[in-house]
Amino acid sequence: MHTRRHFLRQASAASAAAALPLALPEFAFAAPQRSFEPGSQRWRTFDVTTQVELALPPGAAQVWVPVPSIDTDWQKSLSTRFSSNGQAAIAWDGAQGVQMVHARFEPGTAKAMLEVTSRVSTRDRAVDWNVRGQVADDAATHAAWTQPTALIPTDGLVRTAALHATRGAEGDVAKLHAIYDWIASNVYREPSVRGCGEGDVNAMLKLGSPSGKCADINALFVGMCRSVGIPARDLYGVRLAPSAFGYKELGGNSAQLAAAQHCRAEAYVKGHGWVAMDPADVTKVMRQETAVWIRDVSDPVVAPVNKKLFGCCEGNWMAYNDAHDVVLPGASGKPMGFLMYPVAETSAGRVDPYAPEQFRYSISAREVA
Repeated sequence: MHTRRHFLRQASAASAAAALPLALPEFAFAAPQRSFEPGSQRWRTFDVTTQVELALPPGAAQVWVPVPSIDTDWQKSLSTRFSSNGQAAIAWDGAQGVQMVHARFEPGTAKAMLEVTSRVSTRDRAVDWNVRGQVADDAATHAAWTQPTALIPTDGLVRTAALHATRGAEGDVAKLHAIYDWIASNVYREPSVRGCGEGDVNAMLKLGSPSGKCADINALFVGMCRSVGIPARDLYGVRLAPSAFGYKELGGNSAQLAAAQHCRAEAYVKGHGWVAMDPADVTKVMRQETAVWIRDVSDPVVAPVNKKLFGCCEGNWMAYNDAHDVVLPGASGKPMGFLMYPVAETSAGRVDPYAPEQFRYSISAREVA
């Protein structure tokens, strides 16, 4: 599991913590180069703020906002502060270490409001496939991250697709590459899917021509890896800043990030440990980077990102957590397949997160000098 540490500073509803003095982000990106070289040691620190407004029907309500709960050699989750006109506190799912701010609102509250700011440091990550380190093949890691989840089975259609994709591949790296290439060549991004998708792998494969968004496509990658014995997991987060890679689709507008959620993936490889993977972003570049849908991964626009995202990722993104089947504390609804968006419940049940007339939220990031 990722190591987690939390330095939490909490503000009450009556008196929010004073905002820290922040410097505006300075981005110096040249014209698209398609030549991003990840793996630098430079850390970037961001304050990421989520603001939620929930129009309430009669009765009580609850809101859950995910906050970063991952510490690794490429991300440090530093602190979280919050304010609300309800009763708010830091909460966990109780099983997987998923951290969130949970706010309760009493009947009669006209408009529920919650603001959460998390400070996080991120940097690029990259693997050198030519150098094997002293990373042990941990049995507990292997067991934990090859299990099926409610939305990611490891048998049936998933295993059939994985066995087909990896036919003739020898060793985990070759199998990973075969699955990664199969995803890029056989799965397409569908822009009409709401949010990041549901991550229901069987539903995708039953389509015959599988499609979806990042939570769907990378979930399929993870399931296929697990089905052939390679530990893999999804990382659920949000893009924080424009990309230095030269692709408009691989970055976020720091002032408006409510549609910038993105699921990445990683796989555990003997001698290398956890390695970044993102075939979903390859399919995003193919479908949306240009006005024309690119169908060939060897296309000059796609080839650089297809190569780099097998083992690398850019530090303009923050992970919330790596969990599936998340139980929200105090919720009446069923567990979440994953927690990457704010969630709300009222007396009428769980609120549609894509219904702005009921549930408004914004996310923004400010780089700290």
